[in-house]
Amino acid sequence: MALVKEKKKELIEKFKGHEKDTGSPSVQIALLTERINSLSGHFKSHKRDHHSRRGLLRMVSVRRRLLEYLKNNDEKEYHAVIKQLDLRK
Repeated sequence: MALVKEKKKELIEKFKGHEKDTGSPSVQIALLTERINSLSGHFKSHKRDHHSRRGLLRMVSVRRRLLEYLKNNDEKEYHAVIKQLDLRK
């Protein structure tokens, strides 16, 4: 499930650090979170789609590593991203 171009552009605009920023950890985390949320809805109607579930688990682990990296290097940005994406309780 690829992201729609407009939604992806909107997320990049919201989380970018500078003018040409498309690959910073906060942008990557936002894009992964959007894909994870869309796949979660997919599994409500396709319970036996184990191949996509494997991809979902990989995306979750990549996002977890990016969050850990951001926490270690820029804790202020980490807390801002967590709050904006509503990832922690």
